[in-house]
Amino acid sequence: MKKILIQGLLIIVLFISTLLILQQIDWMTIFKVQKLKTETEEKLGDLFWETFQNEEDENTNQFVINTLDSIVTMICLENEIDKESIKIHILNKDEINAFALPDGHLVVYSGLILASDNQEELSGVICHEIAHIELNHVMKKLMKEVGLSVLISMTTGEGGAAIAKETAKLLSSSAFDRSLEKEADIKAVDYLIQAGIDPKPFADFLFRLSLDDNEIMKYLSWTSTHPDTQERAEYIIEYSQPSTSNYKRPISSETWELLKIQFAE
Repeated sequence: MKKILIQGLLIIVLFISTLLILQQIDWMTIFKVQKLKTETEEKLGDLFWETFQNEEDENTNQFVINTLDSIVTMICLENEIDKESIKIHILNKDEINAFALPDGHLVVYSGLILASDNQEELSGVICHEIAHIELNHVMKKLMKEVGLSVLISMTTGEGGAAIAKETAKLLSSSAFDRSLEKEADIKAVDYLIQAGIDPKPFADFLFRLSLDDNEIMKYLSWTSTHPDTQERAEYIIEYSQPSTSNYKRPISSETWELLKIQFAE
């Protein structure tokens, strides 16, 4: 009986101590910081996208936009991702590249579409970039490389556009840390399988780009900073093997062919 009373008293003391500690935390400050980060990310997303929009040739072909949007929509719906949070943009550029910007902006170069042998390969890369967005890798990278104070100053003071122009290179031509890349790869496979899309072509795409092909390498950006591309292809295959899904194509073969024609010279 005495042991039970002691245990009861200890539980009460622990509860009261925890309550007192929680009361000392400035929750309003924490919430304000979180709100500041959210507002900063939104402004940064607009600022970075405006930088690319002003300097690059944006594709305004409605068929192209609608086709990629349908792929993104399918992936988001099947994975319970808020589709409105993903803002897809297509730029006419030969580089094989796609990258994520703050606040859900997803940029795809026409070179990536042309380099993809099928819509599953393109879907794999799109899933990889959506994973970076959903896992908050974009802001983690920016805060590590630039710092939160600089990011906030970009959105509140003068000269933000000039800093954004330089900082944008971090997002469009530089890889994430190896651990973050693997996390995004694995999450991309999960997205593909959940959407009923075969993940193997995604691995095939990575493996093909790891080959020393001069015609490919001169346009390569998406994997040029990834010396472990072949390794990535291998663990993607290994991770996706247990799946026995009946796969479907994200868009019809006819639509895919029409999409490729839009960029043919």
